[in-house]
Parts: sequence; C-alpha cells; structure tokens
Amino acid sequence: MHFTSEQRLDDGVLEREFTLGEIPGTLWTPESAAPAPLILMAHNNGLPKSEPRLVARARYTAAHGYAVASIDAAGCGDRPRSAADEQARTDLRRAMRAGEPVDEIFESLVGPLVDNAVPEWRTALDALMSLPGIGGPVGYSGWTALGIRLAVTEPRIAAAGFFAGGYVPRAQREEARQVTVPLLFLLQWDDEGNPRQRALDLFDVFGSKEKTLHANPGGHTGTPWFELEDGNRFFGRHLK
Repeated sequence: MHFTSEQRLDDGVLEREFTLGEIPGTLWTPESAAPAPLILMAHNNGLPKSEPRLVARARYTAAHGYAVASIDAAGCGDRPRSAADEQARTDLRRAMRAGEPVDEIFESLVGPLVDNAVPEWRTALDALMSLPGIGGPVGYSGWTALGIRLAVTEPRIAAAGFFAGGYVPRAQREEARQVTVPLLFLLQWDDEGNPRQRALDLFDVFGSKEKTLHANPGGHTGTPWFELEDGNRFFGRHLK
C-alpha cells in the first residue's frame, strides 16, 4: 500500500489517498491515538470513491472514532470498464426510460461487478488491517449486492449496514440466507431505482438473528442525515 497524499481536515480527521497495485483508495482516520475499528464504505456500482455523499458519510463516521476506507474496485470510478459493461449500462438506461423489464440487463451488469470487486476489497482489507492505528473488528457500510458477498466470504466482517436492496442479482439473493452478522438495512420508500417489495423480500430472507429495517420516505438519494447517527450507534454496539 502506497500513500500518495494526506491532509488533516477541519474536523480533525486525517484523509489519505492510497494505491494498492491498480486499486485506488481513500482512508479516513480519527485523531485518537488508540486503534480504531475499521469500516469498509462501498459506493454504489460504477460511482467513484470521491462521490460527495460517500465522502460526507466517511468523514462523519471517522470523526466519531472509526477508521473508514473506500476503494474504486474494478469497473468503478475512473477505472477501465469493459465494452460489455458499457453496453449493459446503455441498455439499462434505455430500458428504464422506456419502462421495459430490466432484470436480465441488470444481471449482466451487476453480477460481474460483484465478482470482480470482492477480491479487490479483500486485498485492500488485508493491507488496511496491517496499518498502525487500525484494529478490529471490521464493519461494512454501503452497496447491498457487494455487501452480501463480502459478509458471506469475509469472516472479519462483524456487522453490516446495507443501502438500496431492491435490485440485487440472483446469486446474492440466494447468498443472503447465509448472512448471519448483525445487520442494519436502510430502505428509501420511494426509491425509483430499487423496487420496494423486492427490498422487503430480501430483508426477510437474511439469516441474521439481529437485523433491523429503517424505512424513510423519499427517493434514492434522500436518506436522512440522522441515519448516520443511528448507523454509528449500530456499529458502536458491535465494533467497539
């Protein structure tokens, strides 16, 4: 892992950009000298780690005592995308505008993104856990499809917060039964891109004994800021 820049922000959080082979990432750490539990914060498929809403969430979380890391995994941010991915994105936008079925297009796009992203997130986790000032356990916060696969395959993840679970590939919907870590599931009731009933059905099949659903009115980007406070309380119960 090679750090390429760092800056101390006005909330006391240290923000550092890094590269790990071809993987670019950002690490936010609190001022405290004590080892901080780590939260992996994943953006939605295709978006960059510099997406303002993710950065705001990461800074807020780090200021409350967590180390927070985000990466641009394969196919995300400025990293190269295959011709098949680009065609699937084009087809998806066209079908959604036309009100046509999108399930098979979605499968062809998101399934490979999850398959390619998970090994890179695990590689990043190995490197992050070797750094001074970062301790266990580990939490996950973000994109549901990716989080399901990580929660099933990565034993270091002790708790997870999932966002926008309407469109999740079939493979991850089956894997959801194997998710057993404590879970906080956020649902925007009027999310035009994530069918409400599918999200509710997905929540029902998670295997976690402790799972909580928070539903708020509004569209995809309208998650209330107070959910960050609730999320920190959730992670505080399981990571600190």
